[in-house]
Amino acid sequence: MKRYVIIVAGGKGLRMGADLPKQFIPLAGKPVLMRTLENFATCGMPADIVLVLPRDHQEYWRRLCGEYGFRVPHRIADGGETRFHSVRNGLLLVDDDDAVVAVHDGVRPFVKHDVIRRCFAMAAAGRAVVPVTGVVDSVRRMGPDGRSAAVPRGEYRLVQTPQVFPARMLKEAYACGYSEDFTDDASVVEAAGIDVELAEGNRENIKITTPFDLIVAEALCRRRVWE
Repeated sequence: MKRYVIIVAGGKGLRMGADLPKQFIPLAGKPVLMRTLENFATCGMPADIVLVLPRDHQEYWRRLCGEYGFRVPHRIADGGETRFHSVRNGLLLVDDDDAVVAVHDGVRPFVKHDVIRRCFAMAAAGRAVVPVTGVVDSVRRMGPDGRSAAVPRGEYRLVQTPQVFPARMLKEAYACGYSEDFTDDASVVEAAGIDVELAEGNRENIKITTPFDLIVAEALCRRRVWE
């Protein structure tokens, strides 16, 4: 069964406080986004990689690829107004409806290879799959009046990517139209009436969004935690 990976990299890096979008910030000597693509290229599950970038970032990305001698094969799709529209644009380059499709955040370079393989295998069996981790901290729910209440953290999970689906399932879900309630691909698929299954993720699979995340990422990169 053919596999695709849609890597979404449309962030502007505002929370990072940098002029450079967060996906292009160097991590241990190489842009974050390159490390993410390399992770999928070396996981032992060959896949066609589709990189979704805003149109005004694409020429800069091509220059970076030349400067770093980056050779991981991939195609580029235009980023959209929202993440939903970006993923939908990426799906236009998925030309096999019998394939499986993983959608992954461009600034998550540390998903473990066994997580990728497990999610692909579950999706190949016709399931919609989302990797998650447990909640370590105590959790409180805020009410509309500003008051808070403790909630049992065992009932909650932190959602990661890659989220993996049969291609036909994902395309049909994205054809249903956009809602502001969509937070990820799983929420799009659920809105189409499809149950989502959970797979065990890895805690190192952080989304690099803030300067603190980058400090943590440098340490994780040195330890090669994705292997």
